[in-house]
Amino acid sequence: MEINVKRDGARSIVYVSGDIDLYTSPKLRETVLDLYRKREQKTVVVNLQEVHYIDSSGIASLVEGLQESKKVEARFVLVGLNEAPRHVLELTRLLSVFEIAESEEEASA
Repeated sequence: MEINVKRDGARSIVYVSGDIDLYTSPKLRETVLDLYRKREQKTVVVNLQEVHYIDSSGIASLVEGLQESKKVEARFVLVGLNEAPRHVLELTRLLSVFEIAESEEEASA
């Protein structure tokens, strides 16, 4: 898994590519939580367009990001859900819990 972050003022976009699993999810968790806790971002957009596999630990990392956003009264948006991440979120009944946008532009609105 590879993570790149693009910061723009109080908004960050986290680009994730590769698999999010037990071994890689801690890196995603650390990146997202750092953006809220240390960088004081008001919006974090996680672009999952290049993610083709996500397991329960990856979902747990996304849930932690969502919980942290609520604590600091910020936004947490998922973008670019392709088939695999969308399917896992549907199976876990979390699809309606997250704010989901079709594009980064929509997430910025």
